[in-house]
Amino acid sequence: MLHRPHERSITEILGDLLGQFPTLVRKESQLARAEMSEKVSQVGIGIAFILGGAVLLIPALVVLLEAGVAALERAGFEPAIAAVIAGGGALLVGLILLLIGVSRLKVENLTPGKTIHQIQEDAWVAKRQLTPNPSGPNHEPSHEHQRAA
Repeated sequence: MLHRPHERSITEILGDLLGQFPTLVRKESQLARAEMSEKVSQVGIGIAFILGGAVLLIPALVVLLEAGVAALERAGFEPAIAAVIAGGGALLVGLILLLIGVSRLKVENLTPGKTIHQIQEDAWVAKRQLTPNPSGPNHEPSHEHQRAA
């Protein structure tokens, strides 16, 4: 039986697949660990922003409450206006830090997308190795759908 250079038997393909599988699993686990480490860092930064926001929100509330009391007691508004400005500024900064921290903790920011994409690519390559390809041996996957998204 004559074999063309690009045609391989199922036994050869399965042998290659079994031989390369441990390396593939090791590389995928390394990628997953690296990506999860990056995601854990993002969680830490998000928590730090939340804590920073909370630290500023508490005194901001106190200052704003004192300003309200001072405004009611004095009706002269000058000391109260100063307290409102200071409290309002702290409140604004605290809310911004809080929102940044919460946005960093969203699930889509924590999903290991690179690892998922690589596993999908590996599955595609394995499937391609096991099925006849009508486009020929040099056919590569089209990433057109990814560019359009």
